[in-house]
Amino acid sequence: MSLSSLTSACSCIGYKSSSLLGFDYNSFNGLLGSFFNQRKSHQKKITVACSSSSDPLLVKAARGEPVTRPPAWMMRQAGRYMAVYRKLAEKFPSFRVRSETTDLIVEISLQPWEAFHPDGVIIFSDILTPLPAFGVPFDIEDVKGPIIQSPIRSEDGLKELHPIDLDKLQFVGDSLKILRQEVGEHAAILGFVGAPWTIATYIVEGGTTRTYTTIKSMCHTAPHVLSALLSHLTRAISDYIVFQVESGAHCIQIFDSWGGQLPPHMWERWSKPYIEEVVSSVRKKCPKTPIVLYISGSGGLLERMKGTGVDVIGLDWTVDMADGRKRLGSDNSIQGNVDPAYLFSPLPALTDEIQRVVRCAGQRGHILNLGHGVLVGTPEEAVAHFFEVARSLKYDVTFQDHLMEESKLVV
Repeated sequence: MSLSSLTSACSCIGYKSSSLLGFDYNSFNGLLGSFFNQRKSHQKKITVACSSSSDPLLVKAARGEPVTRPPAWMMRQAGRYMAVYRKLAEKFPSFRVRSETTDLIVEISLQPWEAFHPDGVIIFSDILTPLPAFGVPFDIEDVKGPIIQSPIRSEDGLKELHPIDLDKLQFVGDSLKILRQEVGEHAAILGFVGAPWTIATYIVEGGTTRTYTTIKSMCHTAPHVLSALLSHLTRAISDYIVFQVESGAHCIQIFDSWGGQLPPHMWERWSKPYIEEVVSSVRKKCPKTPIVLYISGSGGLLERMKGTGVDVIGLDWTVDMADGRKRLGSDNSIQGNVDPAYLFSPLPALTDEIQRVVRCAGQRGHILNLGHGVLVGTPEEAVAHFFEVARSLKYDVTFQDHLMEESKLVV
């Protein structure tokens, strides 16, 4: 990407040139070029055992097909816990530049792949990334986070919305295509979106919030406006998912990050129907693409999540894996749910917890993951150990060892 094309792209999504980057614009092309040439020359050559099928292990597990071990990846897999990411962020201090520039997206997405070799490589992006493409400009401030200058809380605000312009998200499509080529079929390429309710919270509240009082009040004071906003988001998100799949994503995760902030009956009214519509719309065009649904604080919603029609339900760490499996049954695959804090524990304790979660999940339809994203400050050696343990697991051996341990306790 040239300097002029980057500047033009930034202008169309509302960047101010004074705050775009923390270094001299004249050096931008040279910096990018030398940086990525250096990456390619030092890229690790990794050998991976291929499956007999062309589908990656994670895709098979998501569909509930027989696999020899649980595939593993981590939410927030790339990010500030990695020294290589922090070094890159010093050169490119704007998060939006890092997440909206193809070369940087690819570089950051591949950092954990090259270091830890997970079974899923998720694109480095953000759930708010598509907002400008359908009429909602936003900024990101270091302290406050996302800022939406013109929140939508009335019918007048709805007039600013328009169908999603996927041409403005070409950097996402290009990145997925490159990631698919780089990784091949050795791991699944994961795309993701925010659920309509979660995206609506940012648009209505004007950014992040701890109370959600404005949008929750809107459920009663302006339900027609909120319904119209959610319907528009549903169409845009559905189109965005199809775009990601057609660009190379094997699997899509829907983050209803703030769905757990709703009482269950309110989630049934204001989130579930729109997720169902997204899933139904995507199924028509991408019937073979597994869809994962993750909600933080989902303990009271599991059975309701099952009703959305997704293939995989992600459990946060506050849900007991055995209880979650019992409540969801065998029709759905599940994902999770090691507490991210275990990555700060002694490695033997982490090993024990991974094995416990895997045993509780059962031998089919489980994707090993954390119950939330990787925490800042997480030791990289713990992340490496997580994936080493995951690769070492064999379902028959793991469950046989567990049965032997139980028999010893009985004796």
